[in-house]
Amino acid sequence: MSATLVNALVARFGEAAVQVAQPRGEVTLEVSAADWQATCIELRDAFGFDTFVDLCGVDYLGYGSDEWDTDSVSSEGFSRGVEGQGPGRFGWGEWPSHQGREPVSPVPDERATRRFGVVLHLLSLGRNQRLRVRCFAPDDALPVVASVTSVWPGANWFEREAFDLFGIIFEGHPDLRRILTDYGFVGHPFRKDFPLIGNVEVRYDEEKQRVVYEPVTSVEPRVGVARVIRNDARFATAEAERGSRLLEREARR
Repeated sequence: MSATLVNALVARFGEAAVQVAQPRGEVTLEVSAADWQATCIELRDAFGFDTFVDLCGVDYLGYGSDEWDTDSVSSEGFSRGVEGQGPGRFGWGEWPSHQGREPVSPVPDERATRRFGVVLHLLSLGRNQRLRVRCFAPDDALPVVASVTSVWPGANWFEREAFDLFGIIFEGHPDLRRILTDYGFVGHPFRKDFPLIGNVEVRYDEEKQRVVYEPVTSVEPRVGVARVIRNDARFATAEAERGSRLLEREARR
């Protein structure tokens, strides 16, 4: 991390806009969607970030939650709530839900505010500095962010990918169309409310002599498990049992 970069960003954009992830020292600048393009131009011209590295979309629906119970770990391993419809365990047209406590029943997940974000990674070769820039689309129903292809032309296909997979519209993009999904694909498959089983299945029809698309009937929902830090209690349990046995032996002497 460069303290000079952090100080310069804080002086220009304010302390609230600059985040530093410790101990890695990764610097993030968060700006509003209205200032997205102007900020990118300033970062290129005034801060020396001449090299575009990456751009991606993020769906923050359900951010910070997971299906797995990692607090009550035993020698049996980890457990997952069976109630609710977590990521991947819901059908087309349904909404993700989680397991309620009182009573134990599925509770619909709240729709996230500032749900769709755009994350940009930049590099300054001359100053040997890296920067992460993020903004959130102001409208979750129709996420729109200004394109940065006029600033860094290499962002072209990256913005097309974010549009295809997340439905984020990049205003001013010269050719904003799908890049990964098939022709006629409906929906945006990386959104958290898009079922992992999809909404149609494909098969070859012998009578029609062509491929046909039908509603999903034979595909079981898949479950995507987010990466979580799991505190394994088996070692602590074994140590406690070992200590108890030693105390019993001392008591019998």
